[in-house]
Amino acid sequence: MAVVYSTSDVHPRDSVAYWVEVVTRGFVKYALSQNGEAFRASVRTGSLGGLGVASYACDPHGVARGPRDISRADSDDYFLCLQLSGRSTHMAVDREAVIEDGDFFLLDPRRPFSGRFEKQGRIVSVQVPRHELEARVGDAGALACWTLHSHRPLAGLAFGFLTMLPDRLDALDDVAAGRVAAQALDLVALAFAEETQACGVNLSSRRSVALTLLKGAIEARLHDPSLKPATAAAAAGISVRYANTLLAREDTGLERYIFARRLERCRRALEDPAQAQRLISDIAYGWGFSDVSHFVRRFKAEFGCAPGEYRERHKLQDQGSAPPNGRAANAAAQRE
Repeated sequence: MAVVYSTSDVHPRDSVAYWVEVVTRGFVKYALSQNGEAFRASVRTGSLGGLGVASYACDPHGVARGPRDISRADSDDYFLCLQLSGRSTHMAVDREAVIEDGDFFLLDPRRPFSGRFEKQGRIVSVQVPRHELEARVGDAGALACWTLHSHRPLAGLAFGFLTMLPDRLDALDDVAAGRVAAQALDLVALAFAEETQACGVNLSSRRSVALTLLKGAIEARLHDPSLKPATAAAAAGISVRYANTLLAREDTGLERYIFARRLERCRRALEDPAQAQRLISDIAYGWGFSDVSHFVRRFKAEFGCAPGEYRERHKLQDQGSAPPNGRAANAAAQRE
């Protein structure tokens, strides 16, 4: 983690202004309040396969993000906030999260929030692209400020995995980083499913929990060619019919969703320079396709060209020689 910011670099009376102006620029804009003149805080930042990772140490202080901050649309990502030490309280919409050592919660910067760090503490923040998390859990905004406790099996596993990341970023190459990031998000999705199911939910949110379980089960098994609609639904504890009902709200069905997620994983691999030497068949098999010709047909139907042509177009685009066109160009534009 190469980038470091610290209030020790400025005069004590400028510490709060420095932190708000410089550090929150890489997070989300919010107001900060604290008692006394000096405010001590530091942060190390880095990235991992599309995730932003930051490790904070800070004095007690309060934070608040209101409608005016949200209107600036400075971030469309979610943030997983992990409390390594200290204690904090956070409020978003109508839910309050009390975070002790070993707890973590989800922050949605599209919604107003406030919080108070009550003691000196250390926090790890993981910035997650919205589409990556929602591909696994559906509308994750419903999970904002939901506390996950590390004494639960999956939440504890996710917490331990995520808190190891800051000290290992520089040791991972691009391929490993992408795989680790995907595994981290899969664990988080399963942890949310476990937590919401264990705590009980009201009738209005049962569909969201079932969808979270379903998507988490699919992501964890995409590499397995035996993953079919029936096995995916069974892993989530629901029927195929109900799974299709849940996904119908996203204008898809269970079988189509599984194929779409596999195709998306393959597309990313074809765009990855570190995987340029991998055979297309290896990539297809690695993400659960058992028939390469079937994979090629499905990929062409989805992205407008064959996998090999897509890889070459993306390579040329990176080199500035030629942009992609057709449906692949539209897909690329939608991802930006």
